[in-house]
Formats: sequence, C-alpha cells, structure tokens
Amino acid sequence: MPIPFEIGDIVRLKKQHPCGCKEWEVLRVGADFRLKCQGCGHQVMLARKLVEKNTRGIRKKGDGGSMPG
Repeated sequence: MPIPFEIGDIVRLKKQHPCGCKEWEVLRVGADFRLKCQGCGHQVMLARKLVEKNTRGIRKKGDGGSMPG
C-alpha cells in the first residue's frame, strides 16, 4: 500500500543532503515528487518509488509534533 503523501508534508529521508539536512518539504506529488530541502532550499525531482523506499518519517502539514526516528 502506498504511503499517503500530501503537498506540504515534511519527510525525513534515509540519506542527508550535502548541506547536512535530512528533512524535505513535498511540493509536488504524483509519479514523480518535487522535494525542497529544509536546510538550503534546493529543489529536486525524484521518482515516487525512490521516495517511498528512502522515507524514514513523515510530519503532516499543520502537525507541530516531532518526527519519529
């Protein structure tokens, strides 16, 4: 079952970006995802399969709580 991603969610990925941040904001959802690094603002496009495989936690938009993991 696919993970329910929504625009505005913050995802924690397995590997960190070269700037040192592991958290990314979801800007586009579909077959490909557009993610924005929360550290430096760099944007990337990744395949849904790759994002689902490497996701370690999701913080839903509007949820101020901490992310598990």
